Amino acid sequence: MISWSHHLIITPILIPMLTAAVLLLIEERNRTAKALISFTSILLLVLNATILFRIESGPNDFDNVYLIGNWAAPFGIVLVIDGLSALMLLLASLLAVAALVFSLAKWHAVGTHYHSLFQLLLVGVNGAVLTGDLFNLFVFFEIMLAASYGLLLHGTGTLRVKAGLHYIAVNLVGALFFLIGVSLIYGTAGTLNMADLAVRMPELEPDRLMLMEAGAAVLGVAFLIKVGMWPLCFWMPAAYSAASSPVAGMFAILSKVGIYVILRLTMLLFGEGPSAGFGADVLLIGGMATLIFGTIGVLASQALGRLASYSVLVSSGTLMMVLGIKDGIVSSGALLYLVSSTLTISAFFMLIELVERGQDAGANVLAVTMEAYGDGEEHDVAQEEGVTIPGTMAILGICFAACGILLSGLPPLSGFIAKFAMLSAMMGTGSIGSTPDMAVWALIVLVILSGIAALIAMTRVGIRTFWGSLEGTVPRVFVVEIVPIIFLLSLTLLLTFEAGPVMVYMDQTIRTLGTPESYIDAVRQALVIQGWEPAPQTGQGGAP
Repeated sequence: MISWSHHLIITPILIPMLTAAVLLLIEERNRTAKALISFTSILLLVLNATILFRIESGPNDFDNVYLIGNWAAPFGIVLVIDGLSALMLLLASLLAVAALVFSLAKWHAVGTHYHSLFQLLLVGVNGAVLTGDLFNLFVFFEIMLAASYGLLLHGTGTLRVKAGLHYIAVNLVGALFFLIGVSLIYGTAGTLNMADLAVRMPELEPDRLMLMEAGAAVLGVAFLIKVGMWPLCFWMPAAYSAASSPVAGMFAILSKVGIYVILRLTMLLFGEGPSAGFGADVLLIGGMATLIFGTIGVLASQALGRLASYSVLVSSGTLMMVLGIKDGIVSSGALLYLVSSTLTISAFFMLIELVERGQDAGANVLAVTMEAYGDGEEHDVAQEEGVTIPGTMAILGICFAACGILLSGLPPLSGFIAKFAMLSAMMGTGSIGSTPDMAVWALIVLVILSGIAALIAMTRVGIRTFWGSLEGTVPRVFVVEIVPIIFLLSLTLLLTFEAGPVMVYMDQTIRTLGTPESYIDAVRQALVIQGWEPAPQTGQGGAP
């Protein structure tokens, strides 16, 4: 007999999956009913993720492994939750609440099956952070990507279709790399269970270990495509800027799922043993190149959507650099940066739509690179009449300023705290592990320069948007559109006030990842539930 709380591990997958199935049975004209069901499902996910997060944040005897089908590892499918996966579940559910509420103003009604696709996206994200084997990681990744294809194409416009087709093609290639890498790993090690792989890898012969590392490298290409590492990132700015605002806000976490998988596999499989440090140099150099490319893109962007898209690359590059350093103190600050930057970028994508409603012809002329990004036609659906909120421009301006402060890492908000934690750890350690001193200081300079670039870009766009209007057009905004943005930015404010407990949680999470023995033992020692035994059969005369 297991406790009810044990089943909470699988509910982040079951709730959106069942909801998506139910929503398919409801006709599209019943949009109110579909929205209500979808929103209720997201609230249940938030409640579920909050309970799991609170359990993982304190001392407990919670069983972290869920055996699907009641088959023991490595033969059965397992779900595993720890501090990192609980953090990702909570972050995904909070973003989902904001994006879904924002879409209720108009976007959920401009195409078919929006709510079902939204729920399936959550199935993929939640499953990817919970699964304990590589094959099901592939399955959940494909569910996540398939749903993102439909969501990206949701709406109208040639530019959105063009970017969506490029997005599909690139990610299909990534899925092929994923499948090839998984096949190589299984053919070499004979297992895809992550805990079992960690046990078997040190026992492999040198030639088979090289083949195993080759499979891991091919697998890594698929993750790096999703993360957006240069030069695999050219699809991302066009795709993210073409997506509708709530979809782009939800897409902010997709690259972080790739970061999660890289961090998980790096700490579990390549933290110790003969393959220790495998791929670290690629992450370090690739992260630096991505950060430089993203910073140049931020400075060059005249359109707000492009600016937000390149900010995703800046965030990914920073996180990859930190993973390449492989220092626990720096990584704990990186986890806070992951959460803060994801919340900020998601809010910024949704804020962009509201801000651009007030731009007049004179402001659009200043976007001198617009012709390079598209054909200039109108791609959004016709805007419905909304209610003008008193002080609309003031509210939008405050939200825009908050996004600028967070993206540039200025005090006192959580973006500054996260960067300060990373930079102070780098400065305090000088040379971290095998990383030369000059490389560490180069990373410090790049992080600081990226923040300055974000400040310059946001200030320039802010002046043009809020002070450079020729006609002083005030956008008409729905309450359900501004509330999600304020909600996400309020979460960053909460991270600021609760920075102490948050950093303690991040430190504890990194220490747990740094000791993979606990993860391995939990998976390998998870016991199946003993069910009813069949009654003994009897022969003639009642003899057993």
